[in-house]
Amino acid sequence: MLSVIRYALFILLAISCIAAAWNSVNSRRKSDPHDRGMLQASMNIWMGVMLVALSVIAMLMFSGSTPAVIVEAVFMVLGAFNIFAGLRSRSYYSRQKSARN
Repeated sequence: MLSVIRYALFILLAISCIAAAWNSVNSRRKSDPHDRGMLQASMNIWMGVMLVALSVIAMLMFSGSTPAVIVEAVFMVLGAFNIFAGLRSRSYYSRQKSARN
C-alpha cells in the first residue's frame, strides 16, 4: 500500500512540474496582463502542489533525522503558502476579468 502511495506522489510530482513549466512558458508569451496574471497564478498553485508532494515523498522515504524534518517542514510550509497565494491571485484576476467584460 505504501508503494502505491509513493507512485501516486511521484506521478503527482511529475504532473505538477510539467504543468508549472507549461504555465510559466505560456504566461511569458501572453501580452494581456490579465491572461498573464491568471497563468502565473496557476503556475504558483502547481509549484505549491509540487513542493507539498516533494515534502510528503521525503517524509515517506527518509528517516526522521532533524535536518530532514526541518527541510520537509520548510517545503511543506512554502508549498502551502504558494497554493494559498496562487488561489488568492487567481480569484483576483478572475474578478478583474469578469468586471472587464
